[in-house]
This record gives sequence, C-alpha cells and structure tokens, in this order.
Amino acid sequence: MIAMRERRASGHGVSEGRCVTNRSMAREISAGGVLVRRMRGRWHFAAIRPRGRGEVWALPKGIVDAGESAAETAVREAEEETGLVARLDRKLGDVRYVYTRRGSGERVFKVVSFYLLRYRSGRIGEIRPEMAVEVAEARWLLLEEGPRLLAYGGERDMAKRATMTLADEAL
Repeated sequence: MIAMRERRASGHGVSEGRCVTNRSMAREISAGGVLVRRMRGRWHFAAIRPRGRGEVWALPKGIVDAGESAAETAVREAEEETGLVARLDRKLGDVRYVYTRRGSGERVFKVVSFYLLRYRSGRIGEIRPEMAVEVAEARWLLLEEGPRLLAYGGERDMAKRATMTLADEAL
C-alpha cells in the first residue's frame, strides 16, 4: 500500500510539530523491504512501479496480516510484488507518517517496518496475475540510485541505510 503523502515522524509520535495522540485516528502497521542482489559487481535493489501512479518507484510493502510478523510480511510482500524469493537479513528501521484515505478522508497513522532482504531466486517482474492490479512493473535498479529514484522520503532513507549496511561487504 502506498501513501499519497508521506511525512516522517519521530519515535515519540510527533508529526510536523503536532502530537499524534488522537485515539480515534486509524492505525496501520505495514512492512516492506529493500531486496538486494549484487550483479556485475554492483548492488541492485528490487523496485516496483505501483499501478496508477505514473513513473513513481517504490519499495515492496504491505499490511501485516494477523498471525504474521513484520519480517514475514516483508519477505511475503517482496515475493508477491516483485516475483523474487528473498531471505531476511536484518531490520533497517521504521517509517512513521500520517496520510488521508482516498474517498473517506479518514486520517491514518501508519508505521512501516523495513528490512534488508537478500535475493535467493526468481525472475523480477514474474508476478501472479492478481498482483498486476497493484504492480505495473518491477525492476532491478542500482542501489546507489535509490535515494534519487524512490518517490517517498522514508523509502529513500531506507535505501541509504541499506547502502551503508552493504558498504563494508567485499565485492
């Protein structure tokens, strides 16, 4: 799920100088990943172009299902949205923001936990037909380009964190 407008919040529930303590505000918990693979000596990551969003590039992510951990969600969503099987490496961090649902106008406080995922198998873009309603395209992009190409600030930050995490690994 992609938010229309992302706003970073501190770990103390503050968003743009306002306290996010409204008990009636809906809350969503999602998870996603920076799925990486080294090809031709350079790190790449799996990015998606959500259907109906034009040339917006994003990371695979989705709502945490009942009985599922955030890490399990990140691996599942990566496979569903990119066609790739991944293994969990480590947590990169959380992104917190408030968005307004289309149609209802309801404000939602959202937390997305992001993980570094390592490629195991699969061909990028080979997704199940039912996922084509959500994902227009999946593609490998250079990880170093992630902070420039990803549409949302929190996701750009996660790409930077993944880059820093992988910087010490010998090529």
